[in-house]
Amino acid sequence: MSLCRFVIGLLLVAPNDAFPSVIDRDMPHQVALPDDICTGHNFTLIQRFLDQQGLSYRIRTVIAVWEDGRQEQWRLHCFTDPDAANAFVAHFGGIAFDPKRDRENGRARGVWRRPGAYKRILEIGPLSVPEPLRN
Repeated sequence: MSLCRFVIGLLLVAPNDAFPSVIDRDMPHQVALPDDICTGHNFTLIQRFLDQQGLSYRIRTVIAVWEDGRQEQWRLHCFTDPDAANAFVAHFGGIAFDPKRDRENGRARGVWRRPGAYKRILEIGPLSVPEPLRN
């Protein structure tokens, strides 16, 4: 059974990995990027940066919901150290995400209520949405 993997969103997670509430508690310094900007070559760039910097992190997802009803999945890069999160933001951009404040009712699986109308982000820092995902 320990070799089994279950799919959660787009990420494979081993059965003994931390629950979302544990990640939020232990790694509260989180940076949000649109999920479609974290794919393909961009995923490799992000992974290489994290490995080269020796940063310990976890990845979670959250559904962002805007006032106009539009929804989009975002990827959260979660760190224990605020300096690691700041280094990530300095290199890639992104939005600081506070799991207690930003998740609906502070629930570990709550949505992220965003103000205003939805506006798609196609480029942020050195990352851009791959061409096939732009439409």
